[in-house]
Amino acid sequence: MTKTPTFANRVLNWWQTHGRHDLPWQIERTPYRVWLSEIMLQQTQVVTVVPYFQRFVARFPELSDLAAAELDEVMALWSGLGYYARARNLHAAARVCLQLHDGQLPECPEALRELPGIGESTANAIIAQAHNRRAPILDGNVKRVLARHAAIAGWPGKAAVLRKLWAEAEQRTPPDHARDYTQAIMDLGAMVCRRTRPACCDCPVAGDCQARARGVVEKLPERRKPRPRPRHSTRLVVMEDSQGRILLERRPPAGIWGGLWSLPELDDDRQPATATQLASIEHHFTHFVLDIHPVKVSVSRPSELADGQHRQWLSPNEALSCGLPRPVRQIIESLIEP
Repeated sequence: MTKTPTFANRVLNWWQTHGRHDLPWQIERTPYRVWLSEIMLQQTQVVTVVPYFQRFVARFPELSDLAAAELDEVMALWSGLGYYARARNLHAAARVCLQLHDGQLPECPEALRELPGIGESTANAIIAQAHNRRAPILDGNVKRVLARHAAIAGWPGKAAVLRKLWAEAEQRTPPDHARDYTQAIMDLGAMVCRRTRPACCDCPVAGDCQARARGVVEKLPERRKPRPRPRHSTRLVVMEDSQGRILLERRPPAGIWGGLWSLPELDDDRQPATATQLASIEHHFTHFVLDIHPVKVSVSRPSELADGQHRQWLSPNEALSCGLPRPVRQIIESLIEP
């Protein structure tokens, strides 16, 4: 009787023909580039990440380049990718590596997990992808594959459910081919075992998928019970001086848009007498919706408002080279005539 290939072998065989082999972080697979890609890919699709990754490594080809850079430049290159704490953590971790690890990423998962922004799955992915050593991973795509194949009910954010998923990941990760297997199972989740409209007919492990057998593929993994997202409102002011420059101010390091440059907020409901209302923007965060109502005012004494460090006057084009939240970038772009 022919022995059925293991889960890992079937996934690997599928990947050899159908998986992704030419992503930019695969072509020159250094620990630094793998780490950067893993952080960028957190909650962000590959198609979005690729151009950001290419611009980032063009400016910071090595970890030492990233560590030596000013945070402003790092945030500017990250602008638009979202979840900005990832960029701050990358920069901070690069400086820790420079101070404690001779300018290199550590080669053991325990030391990697001590760096800002690196959890267990990310640390293991770096070990597997960069060093080809066995290390089970559990990113969002892998959680989906395992939750369906093993029919694990419940929201993966719950500790009990997460323990079951880690046990499955540990059991299924093969002793060798670490680099290929981790990429293969991530690709399977992204390309076949999709959140919606999964292509079960193309799946190499559909034959013994428990969710498919029970007809619950699209119900797993279970989602967190939705909570109504509150709406908040803010007014941003475009202050313009006689030279056409606008005032930017740096956001506090913690909180929304932490460390980015933004337009000043109006603290109360009073409208400046000379203000011109600009088009409002609805911006969605993970936990709430922000209605942004920008206004434009002319300023006659700009020197009284800028301090050079936390507030500065820039032309709109200069402002667009800073690290800006997406809606602020949208407002400033609307000021520039085609």
